[in-house]
Amino acid sequence: MTTAYKFLEPYTFKNGMTVKNRVVIPPMTEASSFEEGSITTDELRYFRIHSGGVGMFISPVANVSESGKGFEGQLSITDDRFLPGLTKMASAMKQGGAKAILQIFHAGRMSNSKVLRGTQAVSASAVAAERPNAETPRELTNPEIEQIIDDFGEATRRAIQAGFDGIELHGANTYLLQQFFSPHSNRRTDKWGGNVQKRMTFALEVIKRVHSVVTQYAKEPFIVGYRISPEEIETPGIRLADTMQFIDVLADQPIDYLHISMGYVWRTSLNDETDTEPIILKIKRQIHNRLPLISVGSVEQPADAEKVLDAGIDFVAIGRELLREPNWVQKVESNDEESIRYTISIQDLDELGITPAMWNFLTVRLKSAMHISNQPDYDKGQFDHRLAPHEGA
Repeated sequence: MTTAYKFLEPYTFKNGMTVKNRVVIPPMTEASSFEEGSITTDELRYFRIHSGGVGMFISPVANVSESGKGFEGQLSITDDRFLPGLTKMASAMKQGGAKAILQIFHAGRMSNSKVLRGTQAVSASAVAAERPNAETPRELTNPEIEQIIDDFGEATRRAIQAGFDGIELHGANTYLLQQFFSPHSNRRTDKWGGNVQKRMTFALEVIKRVHSVVTQYAKEPFIVGYRISPEEIETPGIRLADTMQFIDVLADQPIDYLHISMGYVWRTSLNDETDTEPIILKIKRQIHNRLPLISVGSVEQPADAEKVLDAGIDFVAIGRELLREPNWVQKVESNDEESIRYTISIQDLDELGITPAMWNFLTVRLKSAMHISNQPDYDKGQFDHRLAPHEGA
């Protein structure tokens, strides 16, 4: 066994939890739950197949409120009746010693009346997203906001009771936590909106509630992570200056890591072409060792992962490649890197535990959105391109 790679070294969080290595499976949409949000046996098999080698396995996202469902086939954590399935899910994800982290969210305006069975989507303000066929959401009332904060707390309690090792608050990919921070989706003038500091309020209140629940219910170390998208391209929209202020505040909150959601680890600014410094390095400097960082995006080969650790990033998340090669970590550990699979065929899907629903999501939906060709076999670049916008969605 080789221990030459930094990403194979263990890591101990400040709360005392130790993970066996620095490789993370990021949250990836698999669209395979039952219609009402219960987990399926197909999903459990997928988790068992992919759980083995990594230090942390972050789940596909679960919605915390009935109004927060974002897409069909999504996992739900809105009620205690989901606990038996979630308990099986946590157990499946922890096989091989991985720490099981449940990502939770509210979709906000990124949902629609079809997904919500005739109910209008909600958001910080009644502003539609700038995307095709987007519906205008209803602005949340103050009592509704407080209820959603409670829902995040209750979801955290259920995650603890189900046996998960932590939760990740999905504050990225334009969902509700990000919608409150964004000047595009949040036009409020009350305590939940206004300047950049006030637009942080909702996220900080969610973190506060989650921390309270962890303190009350967790009998052993329990991880709370936060995922963030650094920029938006809309005008008005989140810019890097806003994000750096937010990160400076987040670094002093009762959370255990910050997960940066990008399609490419070394991505530079989307809004300033003259800024050539990778965003992740800006964030690392802003954090100043107050929180561990997870970086994700187009990491495939061991050298790619090691480059992330060499830059002082604490964890590397590998999404698409770990779909293709569930034994990636094990093969690196046993000096068998030459056998790592970097391509995928439709003939591999059953072996990989990829359900027809997940494959449909990866091909039909992304093909429609990105106008790409539909072939039965994909080379590495094609499959990467398909998954990039939804890795971690």
